[in-house]
Amino acid sequence: MCRTGGVPEPAETGDEASTNAAFTALLEDSAEDLYESAPCGYLSTMMDGTIAKINTTLLDWLGLEREAVVGRKRFTDLLTIGGKLYHETHFAPLLRMQGELRGIALDLRRLDGGRLPVLVSAVVKHGTEGEPLLIRITVFDASDRRAYEQELLRRREEAERARAEADEARRQAEADRARLADALAVLQRSLVPDSLPDVPGLETAVHYHTASPDQLGGDFYDLFPVGGDRWAFFLGDVCGKGPEAASLTSLTRYTLRAAAHHDPDPASALATLNAVLHERYTGGGNPRYCTCIFGIIEPGGEHGRRVVRLASGGHPPALVLRSDGRAEFLPTPGGLLIGVVPGAPIGTVETVLGPGDTVVLYTDGLTEARTGPGRDDLYGEDALHTFATDHAPGTPHEVITALTGLLEKIGDGLDDDTALLALGVPAAPSPLGPATNHIS
Repeated sequence: MCRTGGVPEPAETGDEASTNAAFTALLEDSAEDLYESAPCGYLSTMMDGTIAKINTTLLDWLGLEREAVVGRKRFTDLLTIGGKLYHETHFAPLLRMQGELRGIALDLRRLDGGRLPVLVSAVVKHGTEGEPLLIRITVFDASDRRAYEQELLRRREEAERARAEADEARRQAEADRARLADALAVLQRSLVPDSLPDVPGLETAVHYHTASPDQLGGDFYDLFPVGGDRWAFFLGDVCGKGPEAASLTSLTRYTLRAAAHHDPDPASALATLNAVLHERYTGGGNPRYCTCIFGIIEPGGEHGRRVVRLASGGHPPALVLRSDGRAEFLPTPGGLLIGVVPGAPIGTVETVLGPGDTVVLYTDGLTEARTGPGRDDLYGEDALHTFATDHAPGTPHEVITALTGLLEKIGDGLDDDTALLALGVPAAPSPLGPATNHIS
C-alpha cells in the first residue's frame, strides 16, 4: 500500500505487530465469556423474582450450581433474612416505582452458611409497549468495603468509649479535688482561730488569704488573754506547705499559747518555741523553722492608751498607723529564724498606741508579692509604708479592708499565703471593741 503521492506506508515494527495481535485476541473474546467471567455478578429475573439467568462469577461466590438456581430460585432466596425483609419493604417497592436502583447494600447467603456483603444495582427492562419484562441485576462484592466500614465503626466506638472514660475520669478528678479542697479548708481553719475574741477597749481585724486551695498554708495567727487586762497575740509563717507545714503550724501555735500562759514576756515565748522546734526537728536531721512576731498588749495610762511589747524572730517589722496620719515601722533588728539554731537571738521593741492608732502585723506574702507588667518586681516594704501613710489614720477594720483590696488588685502576683492582723485603740474609747474576721 502506498500513501497519496506514491510514498509507501512504513512497515510495522515487531512490537507494534505483537500489540495488535493481543488487541485482536481481546476483540475476539465472546460476549458470553465476558458475561460469565465478569469481575462482578450478573443475574436476570422475571418480574416475580424467579432467576432466569445468572453468571458463573456469582455462582462461584455463592457456591451454587446453575441447575439448582435457574428457574428454581427467586432472587430473595439468595438473601439473608434481614435482606429479605429489606427487599420486601424497600427494594422491591422502590424498584417498581423508579424502574432502577443503584448501590443498595445487601447480604447474600453462601451455600456454606456464610454471608457475602454486596452492593446491588437493578434496572427493569421494558417491552416495546412499555410493559415490564424482566429485572437485570448487577452484584458487586463489598467484603473489603464492609470490613473497612466495620473497622471504622469499631475505631469510632473505641474513640467514643475512650472519650466517655476520659470524661468520667475528669468528673471523678474534679469531684476528688472538690472533696480534697473541702477537707483542706476544714483542716486549714483548724490551724487558725475560728474568729477573734472581743477585746475590751480594742478593735481588731484579721484577714487570711491562701494562695492555693489545693495546699495547706503555713501562715498562722492568734489572739488570746493571758491574765488581767493583758492580751497576747502573734502572727507568723512556717517553712514549706502541705501536711508537714500544717503539723509545724499546729505545734507552733499551741507551743506559743502554752508558753505565754507560763511567762507572758514576748521574748521568753519565742525562746521557748525556738527550743522546742530545734529539739524536735533539727536534731533529727530535718530542720524546720518559722518566722514569728509575738506581742503583749496591756493598759498604758489614761485615755485608753495601750502599751505594746513585741518580740520577733526573723519576721517583717510591725507597722503602726498613727492618728495624726503618720505610718511607721517598728524594727526588731537581730532576730533570727525560729528553730534554726539553739539560743537564737530575739529582737524586741515597745510602743504605745493612743486613741486612733492601729498596729498591723503581716506575713511576707504581702511584701514579696510580684508586681509590675512582667511580675518581676516585689511589692516591698517601701510600697507598703507609702500605702499605710495614704490610709492613715485608720481603724483595724478600715486598714484590713484596704489591704484586702490591695491583695485583690495584685491578683496572680500573690503566689504565697498572706496573713494580716490589726489591733487598734478606738479614737472614741469604747468598753468593748468589735472584731472583724476575713478568710479567703
